Amino acid sequence: MSEITVRQALNDALREEMEIDPTVIIMGCDIAVRGGPFGVTLGLLDQFGRKRVKDTPISEPGFTGAGVGAAATGLRPIVEILYSDWLTLCTDQIVNMAAKMRYMFGGKVNMPLVIRAPFGAGGGVAAQHSQSFEAWFNHIPGLKVVAPITPYDVKGMLKAAIRDDNPVMFFEHKRSYQITGEVPDNEDYIVPFGKAAIRREGTDVTIVSYSMMSIRAQNAAEELAKQGISCEVIDLRSILPLDYETVMNSIAKTNRVVVCQEANLRGGLAADIVAEIIDRGFDLLDAPPVRVGAPNVPMPYNAGLEALCIPDEENIKEAVMKVMSND
Repeated sequence: MSEITVRQALNDALREEMEIDPTVIIMGCDIAVRGGPFGVTLGLLDQFGRKRVKDTPISEPGFTGAGVGAAATGLRPIVEILYSDWLTLCTDQIVNMAAKMRYMFGGKVNMPLVIRAPFGAGGGVAAQHSQSFEAWFNHIPGLKVVAPITPYDVKGMLKAAIRDDNPVMFFEHKRSYQITGEVPDNEDYIVPFGKAAIRREGTDVTIVSYSMMSIRAQNAAEELAKQGISCEVIDLRSILPLDYETVMNSIAKTNRVVVCQEANLRGGLAADIVAEIIDRGFDLLDAPPVRVGAPNVPMPYNAGLEALCIPDEENIKEAVMKVMSND
């Protein structure tokens, strides 16, 4: 095992899959010469050349559409959207083309398209560079949606995404690239979709989260343990499909649940998860579920205001105390 960063895990996954399969290509703004805004694709141009590592014009609809066409005609393209905020520009290509093409052609056309999209807030990049749109794509049949956070999961899920014959939205938290963790040396492994990870076992409250919020949930759980509150922390990793079996098994044990997201609270994934929990196991609950998320405002540029808007460990601890007080 070696300890590497999320950035290196992504780079390793891309390189290894491109070495294995000559149909794997990558494209996006500044991903070739510059190596992307976060340095994820550094070195790939030198190894694989311009036919497989393509800098594109600043036209998300154009190069995402090219990715859809490439996937439909036998390649395995990986499209990088510079910031997930600009998924708004290529929604038609994703929602009306990539997500539906296999259905419209009766399964005769594969769509092995991966769209990498850095998402999340932090670092003072303001309202147009801080958004989280995972809930939008969770609504679309035909897509798969994942948001891993550890280097092990990031590498294994990106490799799984590249090998999948369906379109995959691959969300990477833009503040995660320096996170470190252990990854097997010289091992070709994948992390399957639809299987959550239990990051911490507990008996009093289940905390369901994903991406950066799973790390904040673990930190909050450690602090709450000092107060005698035992939290079970579930990192979903995969949003669509979502591992409700693990979630419900945990709730059957704790009888209380807090669901966390970094996105604005209104219309978010947490609401959908809570609704599903109630449908599947209302009688398991000893208290109403509690959601944690950002306030329903655009993300401020000002550092102090930004910090107030990003849900953190204190928000999670408050939610746990609330659900514990409702007997």
